[in-house]
Amino acid sequence: MTGADPDATNLTRDGMNILVTGASGMLGRAVAEALIARSAKLGRRDRVYTFQRGASSIEGAQDRRGSLGDPGAVERAVDGIDAVIHLAAKVSFAGEAEEFDDVNIEGTRRLLTAARQAGVSDVVFVSSPSVAHHGWSIVGDGAGPASPEHARGNYARTKAAAELLALGMDSPGFRVAAVRPHIVWGPGDTQLVERVVARAKSGRLPLLDSGAALIDTTYVDNAASAITAALNRMDHAHGRALVVTNGEPRPVGELIAGICAAGGAPTPTRHIPGWLARAAGSVIERVWTVAPGEDEPPMTRFLAEQLSTAHWFDQRQTRQVLDWTPEVSIDEGLSRLAAHYGGRASG
Repeated sequence: MTGADPDATNLTRDGMNILVTGASGMLGRAVAEALIARSAKLGRRDRVYTFQRGASSIEGAQDRRGSLGDPGAVERAVDGIDAVIHLAAKVSFAGEAEEFDDVNIEGTRRLLTAARQAGVSDVVFVSSPSVAHHGWSIVGDGAGPASPEHARGNYARTKAAAELLALGMDSPGFRVAAVRPHIVWGPGDTQLVERVVARAKSGRLPLLDSGAALIDTTYVDNAASAITAALNRMDHAHGRALVVTNGEPRPVGELIAGICAAGGAPTPTRHIPGWLARAAGSVIERVWTVAPGEDEPPMTRFLAEQLSTAHWFDQRQTRQVLDWTPEVSIDEGLSRLAAHYGGRASG
């Protein structure tokens, strides 16, 4: 950390009630646990509540179960709450556009409207760098403007619209900040890690082009600490969108090899041209729309672009605004991942 302890910067109220939506996911759970640990560390009396359909099973948190589609459940969730960290979203490479609209846009609108009416003062909206990704390389850029019109796929489109909606509600009495963690991974990750390992073990994981595209990612504990830092630093963060990464760009092939080694899977050696993967992804997307499979599609155009183009970000503004630096390196994260799988990271 830099400067004064950011855990204490703007938390002048001892005993905040904080609601975390989407705590059933890896990152939401990590955020809730980080808030609970911070409260204990500082001797505070914060109370952490979670909002999702099922039980969160997070020790020290109180569940307020329900759906973003249920206005009554949303109103009950924000009752008596001081701050909201909103992570709940439909995250997928496939699905009907209306499903993404209902959860990611209308669900966010319903939550924030109820929160403002309930007297909530601060909201951290957890977004994604994909809201400003137009399909070409990102090399040391900052947080570009969210653009639903140019975003790739329904997830990115609706998250972009939701981010604009959220930041448009920012005001002195209802402060809203957007944090965009980039490619979050870690133990228990079902979105990236488990799919990489499973496909590598089955021989269905090719590298696009040479696997040399530089990409930045975020270890889950770092993403969680950055999100809690945004809540602590709302005087500085509100009204802004900030991209969060580890700040360690690596060739995508090297990162995938590290994940495979941690998970006990063979390193992929087969290569296919990026242009071919993008074309195939477009076709698979259309097929999946008509006849969706049980799992995520094996390739989409957006995924092919992510795996074959550079995307890493300038972190100077993020670290200055949040008074934050990541504590877990990529190598340490891979070691923790190996321990999770019961193996030992190589290399």
